[in-house]
Amino acid sequence: MKLETPRLHLTPIGDEEMARLVENERDEALRLAYAEMLENCRREPENRIWHAVWEMKLKAAPETVVGDFSFKGLGADGTTEIGYGLREGFCGHGYMTEALRAVCAWAFTQNAVTRIEAETEPGNAASQKVLAACGFFPTGTFGKEGPRFALCRSAQKARNHKED
Repeated sequence: MKLETPRLHLTPIGDEEMARLVENERDEALRLAYAEMLENCRREPENRIWHAVWEMKLKAAPETVVGDFSFKGLGADGTTEIGYGLREGFCGHGYMTEALRAVCAWAFTQNAVTRIEAETEPGNAASQKVLAACGFFPTGTFGKEGPRFALCRSAQKARNHKED
């Protein structure tokens, strides 16, 4: 599976590639997160897409990975959470906004998805700006990392209709 945006290819990576991410990650928290995602992919192969790491590669330079994102499972209530990050040197170019818009639009084409949530560190204004640009709203709650945001299927439909 591959999603495309004007500048990016968004592709979920395989288990072997995820295992290499775990091995090579120097940040302990991120390494543990990648390991958990890989474990969930192996445990739930039928729901793999909701646990896999998706790479964001430049169309103009197909081997250049600018960042990645992943969903954190899919709840019985239709809620999924998304986490994301850009590699050093690729911030401030709109890549994450472009990718997040595309993947959220795709997620809402899946019948089971009704709500997408995200969480940022309190001082991460850039990430909060990306979420706002994609239509996420603050929920008024805090998670382990900080404030939580949400995007509902109905809001996404209204946004798409408004852009048409």
